[in-house]
Amino acid sequence: MKKYLYEKISPQTAIAILKKKGLEINEQQAKEILELLYTLAILEVEQAMKKP
Repeated sequence: MKKYLYEKISPQTAIAILKKKGLEINEQQAKEILELLYTLAILEVEQAMKKP
């Protein structure tokens, strides 16, 4: 898994946020979800910067 220098949300925080919404996940699942979200955010920013 890549480590992004600007990661602000820890897996424990993600677990707590999702638990409040009724979704139970473990630490590995939280890490995978956060990795996906960071990757999607990077792709979106790159695409937005390419638009004329």
